[in-house]
Amino acid sequence: MKLHRIANSALVLIGCLLAQGAGAAGDKPLKVIVPAPAGGSTDIVARMVGQQMALDTGRVVVIENRPGASGAIGMQAMLQAAADGDTLVVGPNNMLVESPHVVKMPYDPLKDVISVARIARTSYVLVTGANYPAKDFKGLLAHLKTRKDKSSFANYGNGTTSHYSGLMFSEQAGLGMQNVGYAGSPPALQDVIGGQVDIMFDGMGTSLPLVNGGKLRAYAVSGKSRSKYLPDVPTMTELGYPEIQFQGQMRFYASSKLPADALGRLQAAIKKAADAPAVQKKMLDAGLEPDVSVDTAGMLAEDRALFQRNAGIVRKFNIKSN
Repeated sequence: MKLHRIANSALVLIGCLLAQGAGAAGDKPLKVIVPAPAGGSTDIVARMVGQQMALDTGRVVVIENRPGASGAIGMQAMLQAAADGDTLVVGPNNMLVESPHVVKMPYDPLKDVISVARIARTSYVLVTGANYPAKDFKGLLAHLKTRKDKSSFANYGNGTTSHYSGLMFSEQAGLGMQNVGYAGSPPALQDVIGGQVDIMFDGMGTSLPLVNGGKLRAYAVSGKSRSKYLPDVPTMTELGYPEIQFQGQMRFYASSKLPADALGRLQAAIKKAADAPAVQKKMLDAGLEPDVSVDTAGMLAEDRALFQRNAGIVRKFNIKSN
């Protein structure tokens, strides 16, 4: 409910700005494309930062949801618009470093798209339903080994971190788990909670409320370090699986043709908005770890390394497009 209130408040503010014709003289509205349905984590982030940018600049900020094709529909809409800084995309970095390996994109994610700013990171967590017969990771592994070749893991999308992590864990632990794919986290988590599927590696934003609500049990996180939200839960590296290390990022994107002066103005506005205490609190409430950066060169270098790492995983496990 809290996330929906955040989204609704942003909608109200942005709607008022549109109605009043607010905005600096000569400024066109800033369109922020969300390549995901309304109400999800990406949508919430876009609206909370967009709300603050509107307050900071007096500029109209319009949120447009364009879901589908693993983010390609929204990204292509941005790339087809004028490269003047008036159209951006907000979304996870998996649109650049994961999805293109299994979904054909009508653009080059590392050449045609530039990361304008990172605003947050998120960890992934290994979960089961709360009634699963294992209290900790050691017990989970022992139980899964009694069900070798019969257990299963859920993933929220083909060729995603959720998919990669499950495959790697199954192989490295010698479990022979069956992969069960879903169209998003909510339906996958429902089957994990219900016991139809044994485990899942899921994003912190969707699993954390269910862990805190007693519907899921958390066994490990796949980030570089323990999560501030689950400080008592070990990392996969601590448990002996250092290759299962994934961490998502939430970013603003633009066309790589964007002029340097426009890029600089956008980065300053996004950084100011994302650094605002109210926005930082909202991100924390949404299960995100605020981490603001406008180092485009650094993000590109990171993406290139992740792209190559993920390409190797896709080849190794022969992951194909749905």
